[in-house]
Amino acid sequence: MDLLVITVGGTIDKAYFDASSEYEVGDPTVPHVYEGSLVNFDYELLPLMRKDSLEMTVSDRELIREACLQAKQKTILITHGTDTMAETAEALIGVKEKTIVLTGAMAPARFRETDAVFNIGFATGAVNALNQGVYIAMNGRIFPAGHVRKNREAKCFETTLPNITLE
Repeated sequence: MDLLVITVGGTIDKAYFDASSEYEVGDPTVPHVYEGSLVNFDYELLPLMRKDSLEMTVSDRELIREACLQAKQKTILITHGTDTMAETAEALIGVKEKTIVLTGAMAPARFRETDAVFNIGFATGAVNALNQGVYIAMNGRIFPAGHVRKNREAKCFETTLPNITLE
C-alpha cells in the first residue's frame, strides 16, 4: 500500500499540559499507533497543521485539498478533529483519482480509553478497500462525504441520507 497520512490536529492528537491545565494538539499519534499495531507497510506522514477543528478556516481546507491534489499517492488517510470533519470532507469532494478517508477520535489517542486506535486501524483498512472518493470512517462505519454529520449528543457520526425502504 502506498499511503499518505496527513495529520491536521484535533482531539486524536491532543495531549494534556499540566502547566496550563488544558489540552493542546501535540505530535501526530499515527506513527505510534502503527508501530504498536505491527503494521507492515510503508507510508508517508505529512503533518500539515496542529489545529482544533473548530479553528479550521476555509484557507486551511484549501491547504488540505491542495496537499491531496499534489500527493503522488492514490490513497490518503487524514486525521482530523471531529467537530468539523464533515465540512473538510465536503471540501475534498471532486479530488480525482484518489481515495481519501478522514478519521478522528472523541478522546485523545494518548488516553487509556479511546476510540482513536480503533478508528485509525479501521480507516486504514477502509482507504485500502474503498473505491475512489472521499469518506469519513468513524467508530466502525463509513460515510460518503457530503452525506454525514456529527451527532454531538449521541457522540457518533450519522448519515444525512434519507432512509430507503424496500417494498
